Amino acid sequence: MLDDPTPTPTSETPPILELAGVGVRRGSAWLLAGVSLRVLPGERWVVVGPNGAGKTTLLAIAATTLVPTVGRVRVLGAQLGRVDARTLRPRIGLISAALSDRFDPRLRAREVVVTARTGALAPWWDAYAAPDEERSVALLRLLGVGELAERSFGTLSTGERQRVLLARTLMPDPDLVLADEPAAGLDLRAREELVDALRQLAAGARPLGIVLVTHHLEEIPAGFGHALVLAGGRVLAAGPIGEVLVDATLSRAYGIPLRVDGRDGRWTARRA
Repeated sequence: MLDDPTPTPTSETPPILELAGVGVRRGSAWLLAGVSLRVLPGERWVVVGPNGAGKTTLLAIAATTLVPTVGRVRVLGAQLGRVDARTLRPRIGLISAALSDRFDPRLRAREVVVTARTGALAPWWDAYAAPDEERSVALLRLLGVGELAERSFGTLSTGERQRVLLARTLMPDPDLVLADEPAAGLDLRAREELVDALRQLAAGARPLGIVLVTHHLEEIPAGFGHALVLAGGRVLAAGPIGEVLVDATLSRAYGIPLRVDGRDGRWTARRA
């Protein structure tokens, strides 16, 4: 599933996600202002920027859970405001470190995964067919945590939970995956295991589009070809990752002189 050839977008390819002149206002403050982003099928984007830049707000709009104050948003070919967003959400997978706390720690890992088929947080009254149960276990194996299928979620390490949650994200075979700082709080080994899982995901034909939000360049997997830098709710740069993740842009975003290095598809940044 994860090693199918990635489709090659063309100029005629409809975007998976498109934001045009998007702004979000709360009181007198603009959380986002004039943000535009176009994600084509096969593209893997990373969004970076300091705290308060508007990264999570952008992801909430992409997930159809937040309607912008101004601007136009198209998700999976449908324009927000002209379609029932609930019909789009089964085709959108979201992974976030914050999701861990929403699950009953007594649930088995495979139950956390399989319940994504119906969008539930627990198997209260839903019955899942054998193919769904088999898919949940297969996804756990694919992400290197198959042996944890029968373990209770609450007994797993933070890194193990994140890979279980990634399996849950993939359970409905989404067209668009949104990852909101999935490596937050992980130690070095757990981070690298998760980054490798995301690298494998990025190499496949599905999902059609991936948008990853992170604070740290070290958390960007190989295979992500585009980047957007946010600061103060505005886009400083967007485009091919090698043209965007450069010293001048990142230094401006974070307000300190930075030296950025990209090697073998991985990135680092340190104070210059």
